[in-house]
Amino acid sequence: MIVGLDRADDAGVYKVNNELALIQTVDFFTPIVDDPYWFGMIAAANALSDVYAMGGVPKTAMNLVGFPLGDMELSVLREVIQGGLDKLREAGVALVGGHSVEDKELKYGLSVTGFVHPDRVLTKGGLEEGD
Repeated sequence: MIVGLDRADDAGVYKVNNELALIQTVDFFTPIVDDPYWFGMIAAANALSDVYAMGGVPKTAMNLVGFPLGDMELSVLREVIQGGLDKLREAGVALVGGHSVEDKELKYGLSVTGFVHPDRVLTKGGLEEGD
């Protein structure tokens, strides 16, 4: 384990071998804008940014959705997910699945996995000017 529960950071980093480490993160929240499509894009960009912040390249993602079935049209959910999917495509990241639950309020985000060389991991504690 390169970055784990022993210190707060943007993501966890697990060393696979001398050339490869996995970065894993999960991030989701309630809408921060009124437009569902833009909310999906922002949430996806936010989740992807955790991998970038650790010095890595995101590769796969899984959706996380809480949705109020009785209070919102399914078209809202479609737009949120489409916004997320478009952001993932822009980043070259494959959506490989996800999970949804019925909730009292809309929530959306992603679990993202990325790659980094074990010697190139960036952490909050180790940053220097110019990083």
